[in-house]
Amino acid sequence: MDIQHLVDRLEDLIDEGRHIPMTKLTMVDEERALEIIDQMRISVPEEVEKANRVINQRDREEAARIVDLAREKSESLIQRDAVAQAAQNRAANIIEQARQDAEAIRMEADNYVLEVLNELEGHLLKTLTVVRNGINKIQQDREAMRERAEAAVQEANAEFARLPYTPSPAEATAALPATTTVEPVEITVDSSNEAII
Repeated sequence: MDIQHLVDRLEDLIDEGRHIPMTKLTMVDEERALEIIDQMRISVPEEVEKANRVINQRDREEAARIVDLAREKSESLIQRDAVAQAAQNRAANIIEQARQDAEAIRMEADNYVLEVLNELEGHLLKTLTVVRNGINKIQQDREAMRERAEAAVQEANAEFARLPYTPSPAEATAALPATTTVEPVEITVDSSNEAII
């Protein structure tokens, strides 16, 4: 997969993440981020190999063209020069200069590849740092929430222990005497419907 496409996907993932207010942190999907980073690890060597193939091909073509031009010039000089040895010396110098030019082109191309890869590495490291910070922030928030919950439970237990003790109805019933004697009372009603005890 193209490394630039993977970088774009990682940037999109960060843009889609939830920004944490009052901070520079962004919460992202850890699983998706790690998946893209793993794909980057696979794609970077492929991109380097592809760049090297293109550069080597271009270097060979450019070097062959320069050498051919030098050879044509040397052959032309040999044919026109009255002194064959002088012409051969000049031709050898031209060929050597062509070889040096081709080597300089190859070194320049290698330096360009190294510069591009260094920039890519810096970008990947920056992105990876953002992802790791997000993961660490989520883990810290989870731990803080767990500690706050435990503290709330302990505080509630302590508050409950400080409340005055009130027996339940079952406990109050159990505290009554085992037997209670009730004296019988005789009630009569006279003609005026008044009770007489």
